[in-house]
Amino acid sequence: MKIAISGKGGVGKTTFASHLIQFFAKSGKRIIAIDADPDSNLASSLGFIDSNKIIPISEMNELIEERTGAKPGTSGSIFKLNPKVDDLPEKLWLEKGNICLMVMGTVKKGGGGCVCPESTLLKNLIIHLVIYRDDVIVMDMEAGIEHLGRGTAIGVDVLIVVVEPGRRSIETALRIKELSNDIGIKKIAVVGNKIRKKKDKDFICESLAGMDILGFLPFDENLIDADMMGTPVDDHLSEEINKIIENIK
Repeated sequence: MKIAISGKGGVGKTTFASHLIQFFAKSGKRIIAIDADPDSNLASSLGFIDSNKIIPISEMNELIEERTGAKPGTSGSIFKLNPKVDDLPEKLWLEKGNICLMVMGTVKKGGGGCVCPESTLLKNLIIHLVIYRDDVIVMDMEAGIEHLGRGTAIGVDVLIVVVEPGRRSIETALRIKELSNDIGIKKIAVVGNKIRKKKDKDFICESLAGMDILGFLPFDENLIDADMMGTPVDDHLSEEINKIIENIK
């Protein structure tokens, strides 16, 4: 199963991704966790030691030059558009139990959608992981809809949009749905987060009528604090996560 997770910033998508990853890992499956969010806090949410010292792949300049034939940050240079990446996952990921974490990072020059050595390597690596690897993959995408314009979520089995009871969160979800359809993602679903009462569920269901809603997660100040502080997220929502996974199938 290949799952990408998106949503407006602050809705708790990284926290949800952490729950999902831990659930799969405890079921005995090897899972590749991809942090494709420039904020890069999935590692701390999963309890990786010294997560702030992890070097994102986008900043591994020697590797990028070796594989693409051009130095990162250069423009107008000639480089490989299809660099070799199939040997990189085992070399670059960090392991914690059944979890194999890859921190992608972001391209800091030339704009988010630039055609440059670093963005080319990242895109090819993600495509290899999603399409050619026979592993469970959960990819924490960057907030908003920019990543869909670059097509990095093509090939996933399902794109899950995390929403909270709020108009801006709903608007982002609708834009993500529209762009997802444009790039050929066949299954798009929703998870409602920070739910306090039935009225919150009703708001999400009515606002996103016609979209596949997998389930809801309760408002929990401890989870929100953990997300803000970048500390490990526990797995006490395993029952709710299990229901969501069953609905994906």
